[in-house]
Amino acid sequence: MADKIKKEMSLAEIVQKYPETTEVFQKHGLHCIGCPIASFETLEQGAAAHGMDLKVLLEDLNKAIKKKKE
Repeated sequence: MADKIKKEMSLAEIVQKYPETTEVFQKHGLHCIGCPIASFETLEQGAAAHGMDLKVLLEDLNKAIKKKKE
């Protein structure tokens, strides 16, 4: 099964496992990925707290990791 970012993953887990996603987070205006809250806040919680469209964010993050593998 291919790697895929899921809404239940913590922000820190995503960035640690997929460093290439940092640019995607910044593009979407989520600049706090290095803050202490990122270690336990899920992608879904972070998107909600910052008024982001979770579906679009997930699509962009997964495109970034797919592109990295190509």
